Amino acid sequence: MTTFKDDDNPESVRLLMDETTEQRPPAASFSYSNWVSNVKKSTKEAYESKPHSHWILLTLSCTSMLTAFPASSLLSRLYFSNGGQSKWIISWAAVAGWPITCLILLPLYIFRKIKPTPLNAKLLLSYTLLGFLSAADNLMYAYAYAYLPASTSSLLASSSLAFSALFGYLIVKNPMNASVINSIVIITGAMAIIALDSSSDRYDYVSNRQYFAGFFWDIMGSALHGLIFALSELVFVKLLGRRFFHVALEQQVMVSLVAFAFTTLGMVVSRDLQGMSHEAKSFEGGESRYVQVLVWSAVTFQLGVLGATAVLFLASTVMAGVLNAVRVPITSVAAVILMHDPMSGFKILSLILTFWGFSSYIYGSSSPTPSTQAASSSS
Repeated sequence: MTTFKDDDNPESVRLLMDETTEQRPPAASFSYSNWVSNVKKSTKEAYESKPHSHWILLTLSCTSMLTAFPASSLLSRLYFSNGGQSKWIISWAAVAGWPITCLILLPLYIFRKIKPTPLNAKLLLSYTLLGFLSAADNLMYAYAYAYLPASTSSLLASSSLAFSALFGYLIVKNPMNASVINSIVIITGAMAIIALDSSSDRYDYVSNRQYFAGFFWDIMGSALHGLIFALSELVFVKLLGRRFFHVALEQQVMVSLVAFAFTTLGMVVSRDLQGMSHEAKSFEGGESRYVQVLVWSAVTFQLGVLGATAVLFLASTVMAGVLNAVRVPITSVAAVILMHDPMSGFKILSLILTFWGFSSYIYGSSSPTPSTQAASSSS
C-alpha cells in the first residue's frame, strides 16, 4: 500500500497515481466476436491435436447416440402401447444386448494383439456399482415409458443435462459458470411446464397417480443418468487413465453384464420371466412382433449406450450430456410423427425452453474459464 506525506509534491503524486492506474489490468468485457474467435481457435487446436481416427470414432459415437437412443425410446413406448405390462422385461431388454459390444471388442484382442485390462478390486467394484445403477436407471425409465407419451418422457429426460452438469462439477470438477447454471434453471422450468400440462397428454387408461408416478420416476432416472455419466468419466480418469479405445469397450461390456445380471434376478423374483410366453401371445401383432420389439430394443439401446461410453472416453461428460440432451427434440418429433403423440402449446413451449437451456449450456461449456483467459492474455 502506498502512503503520501503532507509535503509530497502534488504533481509527483498525480504522476504516481497515473502510473499505478496504467499498471492495473483492464476490466474484462464480453465481446461476441472474440468469443467466436476463441471457439474457432480452440476447435482448430483440438482438431489438430488428435489423429484422424479419433475424430472418425467420435463422429460414429455421436451418430450412434443421436439415432439409437431415440429408436430405443420409441420401441419401449411401443412395447407398452401394444399390450406389454412388465417394467422388468423392458428393462431387461435394454441390457440384454451386451454381447454386441463383445463382438466389437474381440477382434481388437485377436487382430491387434491387445491384452485385456487387468481387473483389480477397485475396478471390479466400480463396474459392479455402475452396473447396479444402470439397472436401476433402466427400471425407472420403464415406469416413465409405461405411463407417459414418448415425447413427454423424452422432454423430461432432458433434465439429465442439468444433472450431468451438477454431478460433473461435484465429482469430476468440471467447470460451472453462470451460463451452465442458467441452463439448469431454464430446463427445470421447462419440466415444470410439462407437469402443469398433464391433462393434455395423459392417456385415458392412465390415472393421475400413474401419470405423476411416471413423471417422478422419469426425473429420478434422469438424475441417476447424470450421476452415471459423471462416475463413468471418473473411472476413466482415475482408474483407466483414458488410455485406449478398447478400454471403453471393456467398461461397457462389464457394466452391461452386471446390469443384465441384476435385471435378470429381478425378473426371476418378480416372476415376470415365467410370464413372458403368456405376454407374447396377448401382444398386439402376435408373438413375432413381440420378439422383434424386444430384440430391436436390446440392439438400439446397446448401440446408444456404447456410443455414449465412447463419447465419454473420447471427449468428456460435457459433450456426452449435450448429445444426450440433443436427442430429446429428435425423439419428441419422431414420437409425434410415428406414434401420433399429442403436441400441445405447453409442450411446444417446454421444447423451446429446452432448446434455450441447451444453447446456454453449450455456450457456458465452450466459454473460456478465468484461468484460460489469464493464460491466453499472458501469452
